[in-house]
Amino acid sequence: MLDLDAYLARIGLAGRPGLAAVHRAHSTAIPFENLDPHRGVPVSLAIEDIERKLVHQRRGGYCFEQNLLLKAALEQLGAEVDIYLARVRFGAPPGVIRPRGHLVLRARGAWGELHADVGFGLGTLFEPLPWGPGAAHEQCGWRYRVVEDGEELVLQGADGGGWFDLYGFPPQPVPLIDVETINWWVCTNPRSPFVTGLMITRQDEDGTRTVLSDREGLQLSVASPGATRVEAPAREMLPRLLAERFGLPGFTLDEGGRVAAA
Repeated sequence: MLDLDAYLARIGLAGRPGLAAVHRAHSTAIPFENLDPHRGVPVSLAIEDIERKLVHQRRGGYCFEQNLLLKAALEQLGAEVDIYLARVRFGAPPGVIRPRGHLVLRARGAWGELHADVGFGLGTLFEPLPWGPGAAHEQCGWRYRVVEDGEELVLQGADGGGWFDLYGFPPQPVPLIDVETINWWVCTNPRSPFVTGLMITRQDEDGTRTVLSDREGLQLSVASPGATRVEAPAREMLPRLLAERFGLPGFTLDEGGRVAAA
């Protein structure tokens, strides 16, 4: 069982808040990060291990950890939660089919059915959306909607150039073993982007998103709905950036310039 009070304290809440409040607090309190796969540490999806890492050690995690932690909390708050596996479409070259490597939640309760996701590293939802296709929703200046594409539901975002796909998934729940299987591939396969590259993201209450990535050289970007600023810090700055910009102290660089535990 998740220590619900400790989790709520981690995201700055107390008592028995509603789903939307929990989702928003989680999305702005716990950073997205793949430091463990990147440094060769497999990711456990046992809830006690996720709780230890994201709650008590005040680390972040990637989509499987983030959304399974949210699922455990929402279930203790009385929700019924199903899990779905999605293919990330954003940035995929034409004709390339990616594996179902992203986890999405459907939460059901007195509020109805909601699409919940606090683990999309390129800019996750601040608040849940109504389940299924529907109207556009603005969250801290960012716009989202869900549309149908054949047999899939597709989450889209919008910018000055119009709507674009973020990820798509068939609306059939999957068992946890399917999530554990793809999680093993994502966190251990030498070709996985979460093994070969870094992706660290934080979101602020005002909608600002800060992303640290080394997939095209080390870059630090700070984005709001209206503007993006990109810097190219030196590799030696990584430990300091992790601590000061993302609340992730305790890391250094090894002789090869990869992140390691201090």
